[in-house]
Amino acid sequence: MIQPARVHLQLWSIVASWGRSSVLVPVLALLSVAALGQPTHAVEPLGVNNPLHGYDTLPTRDRFSRLKADLDAGRVTLDASDELTLLRSLLHALEIPVSSQMLVTSATSFQKTIISPRRPRALYFNDDTYVGFVPGGQLEVVSIDPALGAIFSLFGRPSAGKAPRIVRSASCLTCHATPLMNEIPQLVIESVVPSITGGGEKAFRRDLSGHGVPLDQRFGGWLLTGAPEFTQHWGNILIERTKAGTKERPMEPGELFDLSRYPLPTSELLPQLLHEHQVGFTNRAITATYRTRVLLHDNAGRIEAIKPDLESLARDLVRYLLFADEVPLPPGGVSGTNEFKTDFLAKRRVASNGHSLRDLDLRTRLMRYRCSYMIDSPAFAGLPQPLRRFVDLELERALDPATSTQEYAYLPAEEKQVIRTILRELPPPSAQADPR
Repeated sequence: MIQPARVHLQLWSIVASWGRSSVLVPVLALLSVAALGQPTHAVEPLGVNNPLHGYDTLPTRDRFSRLKADLDAGRVTLDASDELTLLRSLLHALEIPVSSQMLVTSATSFQKTIISPRRPRALYFNDDTYVGFVPGGQLEVVSIDPALGAIFSLFGRPSAGKAPRIVRSASCLTCHATPLMNEIPQLVIESVVPSITGGGEKAFRRDLSGHGVPLDQRFGGWLLTGAPEFTQHWGNILIERTKAGTKERPMEPGELFDLSRYPLPTSELLPQLLHEHQVGFTNRAITATYRTRVLLHDNAGRIEAIKPDLESLARDLVRYLLFADEVPLPPGGVSGTNEFKTDFLAKRRVASNGHSLRDLDLRTRLMRYRCSYMIDSPAFAGLPQPLRRFVDLELERALDPATSTQEYAYLPAEEKQVIRTILRELPPPSAQADPR
C-alpha cells in the first residue's frame, strides 16, 4: 500500500513577501457530502475503517491526549472531591472556560437514559476540545487531533474522591462517524425538540452544521438565556403529550431541574453561536483532510490527477473561513456576558494594526473581520500539504483588494486588507509532520 507523505508545511513560510506579490506563497454536526464536492477518485471505506488513516493505530496528538499522558505520569492531578469539583478541575486543565456552558435537554448522547428536561446535559468548549457533563453521569471529552479528527474519551464516575478511570471510546463513533458521514470522525449538532423524557419529538437540520444554518432551525433541545427578545428559534421548548394530542410549551431554565447542580445557572446565546460556527469549520476541515488523504493514496500522490477535487475542497473551506454564507444575527444583535467575552478574547492575538481575528462584532454578524479565528485551530493545521497549497491560493484570490470576484464581493477592500495584515503578521501554528 502506498502511504501518502504528509510533510510539515510552514503556512506562511515566505508570507512576509505577501505585500510585494499578488501570489501568496504556500506555506475541524455534519456537512453533507454534496456540499463538499464528491471526489471523483475516492474509494470506500473513506473514514475510520480505512487503515490508511490510522485512526485506531497512530499516536494521538490532541489536547486531551496530552493531558491524559500527564495524568498517567503523575505530572498533573485532578481534584475529584465531588463531580462538580472534578468538572471544574478538568475544564481548568484543558483551558476551557466555564462561561462557555450550554445546556441541552434532549437525549442526544450515549448517556441518553439519564438526560431529559429534568436533568440537562451541560457542554463546554474551547477552540479544539469539548466536554460534556450530566449530573450523576460520566464526563465526556471530544478533542480534535490535527490528522485524525475527533477523538472521544470517557471518564468513569467519581467515587469517594478517587480519580476516575479514563478510556478512549469507540462507541461514540456510532453517532459521530456514521455511514452517512462516510465514517469520518467529527462533531454533531442537532436540533431536537424533546418530550419530558428527553426523547425527540421534532428534529431539524440534522445533517447540517455551521453559521449558514438558519436561526429558526437551531436550538431544538437547547436552553437559551440572556436573549429574551430573540424568539424565532426552537430553544426553550418542551413538547407535552396530552389526551388531546401533543402541544408545545415554553420551558424556562431551572423550571424542571436544580440549577445548583451545574457550575453556572446560564446557557447563553453567544457561546452557542460561536460553538456552531467552529463546529461547522472543524467538520469541513476533518472531512477535507480525510478525502485528500484517500485521493492522494488512490492516485499515487499525483496532484494533477486530483487538482479539480483539491480546488473544490479548498474553495469550500475558504468560503467558510471567510463567512461567505453566514446568516444575520437576530435583530438588535447579541450581547453576551462579560465573563464569556473576556474568556474568548483572552486568546486574542493582535497584529500591528491593532486588530485580531477574535474581535467580535455582534451587531449583524459574529466577527468584526470575517476571517475565522479557527484558522489557528488544529483542524486547520492538520490539512494535508497539497490541499493547504490550494487553500492558500484561494485565500490570496479572495483577499486581494485589487481584484473583485463576485463570490467574495461582500468583503470590502478595507476589510480584506486588515485580514491580510493579520494573517501576514500572526501566522497560525502548524501541525507536526504526519508520518504517513
